[in-house]
Amino acid sequence: MSIFNPMRLFLLAIFLLLLAACSSSPRFTPFPAGTPVLAFGDSVTYGTGAGPGEDYPSRLATRTGWVMTNAGISGDTAFEARSRIRETLEQTRPAVVLVELGGNDFLRRRSDSAIKEDLRFILSAVRQSGAVPVLVSVPRFSVLGVAVGALPDSEIYAELAKEEKVLLVKRVFADVLSDPALKSDQIHPNAEGYRKLAEGVSKALVKEGLLARQ
Repeated sequence: MSIFNPMRLFLLAIFLLLLAACSSSPRFTPFPAGTPVLAFGDSVTYGTGAGPGEDYPSRLATRTGWVMTNAGISGDTAFEARSRIRETLEQTRPAVVLVELGGNDFLRRRSDSAIKEDLRFILSAVRQSGAVPVLVSVPRFSVLGVAVGALPDSEIYAELAKEEKVLLVKRVFADVLSDPALKSDQIHPNAEGYRKLAEGVSKALVKEGLLARQ
């Protein structure tokens, strides 16, 4: 049979279209230096365990030139953060919002479904404001994970990112907390850990096209 058979050409065309659709091309246009960006989260966003200017939003600002607002509150939960997200968005009017929450919810043994819906509410509020939401995966603390140096991301983050079609920064926080040299205690990075966190977040942003390659 000739290679120019119409059916073969049709199937080849379909294959090429599917290949293009599955390519790893960036989803966004890079945001330039000076872009207002909000880091919304708990004590890890705030920078507990390190000195002033060593938190990951400050380090990310240095790497990107973005104007970062650190809206991290120590002890905050996804449930409590729901009540402040809209006001924070109105005050800062960011183009991008990094959401890092859930760790304290896990420690309080809240259900996965409840945490997931609280995070969904926050991501929805960010999207409604016109900003691009970015979800940062948080590891679920486990004695075994600490013992073997391999804390896993909670599965709810990948599920939620897929359902809501938002950018997910995965494994970065878990990798930091899996390395004793990068921690100030069991749940907080140290200065070097925050540097690694900022580095991992920026790489994920570059991959998705939000940040120009550095």
